[in-house]
Amino acid sequence: MFSFFKKNPIHALENKRKKLLEEAMQVQRSGDLRLYAVKMEAINELETELETLRSKDSKM
Repeated sequence: MFSFFKKNPIHALENKRKKLLEEAMQVQRSGDLRLYAVKMEAINELETELETLRSKDSKM
């Protein structure tokens, strides 16, 4: 009934991914490649989670 009050998990993950990409860019520019790799791994995990959510959403 009040589904428009619920937060969209896909939208939230996309925002988190966008924020991590910005942070990764700044870390890469600073030269800390290890932290950059950690951030990119987190981004990859978010992308796989987004893909699964999108596939579930498209089946409905």
